[in-house]
Amino acid sequence: MRSLRALMMCMAWVAGSAHAQLLAPPPARPDVVMNTLTSEVIAVLKQDLAAGRRTDIASLIENTIVPVFDFQRMTRIAVARNWRLASPQQQAELVAQFRTLLVRTYSYALSGYQDQEITYRPLRVAEGDTEVLVRSIVRRRGAPPVSIDYEMAEGIAGWQVYDVKVEGVSLVLNYRESFAGVVSAGGIDALIKALSDKNRQVGKGPDAAALAPVLMIYSVGTRGPK
Repeated sequence: MRSLRALMMCMAWVAGSAHAQLLAPPPARPDVVMNTLTSEVIAVLKQDLAAGRRTDIASLIENTIVPVFDFQRMTRIAVARNWRLASPQQQAELVAQFRTLLVRTYSYALSGYQDQEITYRPLRVAEGDTEVLVRSIVRRRGAPPVSIDYEMAEGIAGWQVYDVKVEGVSLVLNYRESFAGVVSAGGIDALIKALSDKNRQVGKGPDAAALAPVLMIYSVGTRGPK
């Protein structure tokens, strides 16, 4: 009797789960994810710009941009083959430090926003694809259009960005050579320390080489670090 009751409860749970899945909305397309993200960010920037007030960049990034980026994969790409040399604890620290560096880079870039317009090209995707390229064009007053490509992958958290390419220049790969040099000279701990030291340099802008692609997205012209 108990076995029959347990079986019936199990069947009811399976049926309920299947019904819930049928009622659940389909996941957003990757181009829709990026279009929504861009619209939200630009709306806030425009409102604050029109009102003459300073945007809370840190909050804007944490609430809108960070959830759509896969910082662990971005770190793995930047560290490249040296990633497997790191222990799980070192890998976690690398992700945390690189995330902080990228967030600072975006914060610095967003602070230079001056009413740019971003439009997305038609998405090329086949059914079942779990990795896609989302392409966009940034139009800036008095400057030629700039192409922005987002490499995205579908996972448990939905569609997330793992690299950004501006006119073919990869934001993540910009770091690979310098990271490899640091690891070659002093190991994984040296790279963690280098990232930590850089993130503690309050008031100084990110590396010019890493900053350039992001500034092209939001700024009319490149600016030197503060």
